[in-house]
Amino acid sequence: SGSFPPGAPELLELLTDRLVDYKATVVPSTVDDLASAVAAAIPSGARFVVPPGLPWVVPDAVVDPGDLTPHDLDAFDGVLTTCTAAAAETGTIALDGSAGQGRRAITLVPDLHVCVVRSDQVVQTVPELIARLDPHRPLTLISGPSATSDIELHRVEGVHGPRTLTVILTA
Repeated sequence: SGSFPPGAPELLELLTDRLVDYKATVVPSTVDDLASAVAAAIPSGARFVVPPGLPWVVPDAVVDPGDLTPHDLDAFDGVLTTCTAAAAETGTIALDGSAGQGRRAITLVPDLHVCVVRSDQVVQTVPELIARLDPHRPLTLISGPSATSDIELHRVEGVHGPRTLTVILTA
C-alpha cells in the first residue's frame, strides 16, 4: 500500500514525471477545462475513433461500432479514451474495456492515444492499481507510447501500439 491517498498532489507529480520519462505528453487540466483540453489534444483535421460511453462528445469522431477491423482502425489518426486507474510509481495506466475505454483494438492500432486520467484514479503502487481492476475484464496496461529496442538498443516507437501518448490529467 502506498503512503499517499489516491489523487494526492505528490502522486500526480510522480505520475507526470514517469509519463514524461516515457516520452508521453502530459496536459494538466481541471474538470471545468477538460473539454477544451481534449479539443486541444486532438490535432486539427485528425480522424479520431472513440469508444461508446465516452462522457463527452468529440465532434467529427467516429464512435466504435465494435466491428472495425485493424485495417479500418489504421485509417484513424487517433483514439480518445478514459481509464480505470493509474499507478504513479511506474507511470502505468490501466484500461478495462468499460464505458469510455472501449475494446483493446481501438487503443492499440491508431498512432495517437489521448487518455483522460482523473486525479482520484491515481494511486501510488502497482498492487493498489491491480486492486482496482476486475480480473474478468480485458485489461490493457500502458506505460508510455509503444516502444521496443533492437539488439543494439536502438529505440523504435509505435511497433506494438500508438507512437504517441497524450495524457490529460484532471485535478
